[in-house]
Amino acid sequence: MNYPPSQTPPTRVLEKRASCGKIDFFQFVWKMKADKNNFYGYNHKLQPFANKLRKEMTKAEACLWKYALRAKKMKGYPFCRQRPVLNYIADFMCKELKLIIEVDGITHDFEKTAKRDDQRTDDLEQAGFKVIRFTDEQVLNQIQEVIRRIEDVIETIEIEQSYK
Repeated sequence: MNYPPSQTPPTRVLEKRASCGKIDFFQFVWKMKADKNNFYGYNHKLQPFANKLRKEMTKAEACLWKYALRAKKMKGYPFCRQRPVLNYIADFMCKELKLIIEVDGITHDFEKTAKRDDQRTDDLEQAGFKVIRFTDEQVLNQIQEVIRRIEDVIETIEIEQSYK
């Protein structure tokens, strides 16, 4: 496939993801910088799963969407929900800011899930995204604090973008 000069092709890299005794587990990972040329790492193969998740949002995701992110409520920026990006589906994503917001339920307290979350955050940050996480409890019980934190992160990103 030919790529325009402004677009760098993604590279497929074999990375060690886990170890179990003498056995190492590896996984191929696509390394790329997310930008307009590659639709911010959009992964069309995950679209059916994203559609399903969009229809089955958790209570916390629905509240964050309704009261903070929907219809450009967050400082005028458009957010997508359940956006396929790289090998993941982000709960909420603003392409313009390259900001991903994750809402974690109780299962994210388990060690194995927390490790996967850390790996996911690393992969997304290497692609150029800023990732912030909130628990279900934070969103449901402290929505104003969550909104303030998102606004602070957006202001930081705006300042960083103004220097580029």
